[in-house]
Amino acid sequence: MTADKDVEGRSPTRRSDWPVLRHAKAGLRRIFDFLERGGEALFTPALNPMAQLGTITFFLFWVVAISGIYLFIFFDTGIVNAYSSLEWISGPHWYHAGVMRSLHRYASDLMVVTMVLHLLREFSLDRYRGTRWFSWFTGVPLIWFLYVSGITGYWLVWDELAQYVAVISAKLLDVFPVFGEPLARNFLTPEHLSDRFFSLLVFLHIAVPLILLLVMWIHIQRISRPKTNPPRLLAGLILAALVAVALWRPAVSQGPADLTKVPDEIGIDWFYLLLYPLAEDWGAWSLWALLIGVSTILAAMPWLPPFRRAPAAEIDLPNCNGCNRCVEDCPYEAIRLVPRTDDEPFPHQAEVDADLCVSCGICMGSCPSSSPFRRQQDLKTGIDLPGQPLREVRDEVVAASAGLHGDHRVMVLACEHGAGGGDVGNGVVTFPCVAMVPPSVIDFILSKDLADGVVVAGCSESTCYNRLGVEWTKQRFAGERDPYLRRRVPRERLTTIWASPFETGRYEAEKAAFAAGLEPSTKRKPAGGPDEATPAEDKTMEAQP
Repeated sequence: MTADKDVEGRSPTRRSDWPVLRHAKAGLRRIFDFLERGGEALFTPALNPMAQLGTITFFLFWVVAISGIYLFIFFDTGIVNAYSSLEWISGPHWYHAGVMRSLHRYASDLMVVTMVLHLLREFSLDRYRGTRWFSWFTGVPLIWFLYVSGITGYWLVWDELAQYVAVISAKLLDVFPVFGEPLARNFLTPEHLSDRFFSLLVFLHIAVPLILLLVMWIHIQRISRPKTNPPRLLAGLILAALVAVALWRPAVSQGPADLTKVPDEIGIDWFYLLLYPLAEDWGAWSLWALLIGVSTILAAMPWLPPFRRAPAAEIDLPNCNGCNRCVEDCPYEAIRLVPRTDDEPFPHQAEVDADLCVSCGICMGSCPSSSPFRRQQDLKTGIDLPGQPLREVRDEVVAASAGLHGDHRVMVLACEHGAGGGDVGNGVVTFPCVAMVPPSVIDFILSKDLADGVVVAGCSESTCYNRLGVEWTKQRFAGERDPYLRRRVPRERLTTIWASPFETGRYEAEKAAFAAGLEPSTKRKPAGGPDEATPAEDKTMEAQP
């Protein structure tokens, strides 16, 4: 399979990109790879926080929401007593309401951090274009709603920082002629600011997060099996860390707001108020131009430059029995079952939505008719990837075996987004995802003596490019997911290496160690009989045309 290479000489793709973007992505990817390896070492791949940024953001939203509801019980929404009620919360009731206030503050700040890291990570992985445009595009308004939620929260404290934020915000909003009178007039003197206006701010601080939650739900609608909760242990560790910080450095108010004077010195929350000093230096229009310009560029990035998409998966009806496996395995819900349109004795058939397909090939690996053992001149399967059909996969595997010599012949089936994707030596076949490889292909390689051993080299465990490829491959090899790897396949002749494109050293070392431990296939003794299979495996084979 031919394709362009990125600046690192890895990750063959079927997309176009500007050189500056490729270099930016490669640089960010190196940084994130370093952080992810550290996260795996400290927390294990399953608990790696760098691979759970989206779920952590959802979790932090609920921490902010629950702590906010608790605080609202003790908060006086009137302009006169708002500040004193918060002082009461942080003073006599510091041990419960005060801790909740600090949790509310620090979880909000951390939510900004995880959101920004999540955005940069998806950009570095190039997971924002083509079919993935929807999640990226809907993420742009999420940024706005998150910041509006946080900024309106600062108004309610009604200390010197709240006064500063309120005045600057009013000046920014006054450039748009949508209000009957300038909002800034409400902050000229204490008499201008009423409880009714303050109640409106309270309403906004409640309503905007609800809209934020709605957009977060929309954000994940085109993702199959979206995860919105981090592992419980990781969630517990994050919550414990937030409580520890809340006890160590409690969130407190600054001096009370006084509209008769301008605060001399205030402490800025740089997570939410980073651009507020620019409003004074640049002016409102200049800051709005910056915000709207950056938001427009972010929203347009999935189409900059135009995306050259690979052909979508295709259904071959004579080989499709409507078994639903490709529907279950698709990471982006690009396949569904529809009523049968031919005379075959099955009620349903698979149908591919080309607009949602990312051409990962996972569906081909899940199809029960994807078997290289089938004796057909023009080998076809129920669902195939036109860019690398099953017939071509079998031919590539056979051709790769011709370059293997000696007593330790190792064939590599590699994901183009992992360390193995840059291995251009003999005996290497690359795929958009290793889950595209039907387990029967591994059986074919070993039973036909095309190699002494097989290495399946995928993405790193916590950074699967196609989301579910690593997980599905593990389950198929373990006999937990159709199609199963048959029992007759000697497991000592198969190994998996999950490594990022920057872990080529570890990939080469593990591959060499595996090869050194292999015996020539002529010395192999069958394990459990040549054709022994589980009932589920027999069912899988019976389903094949």
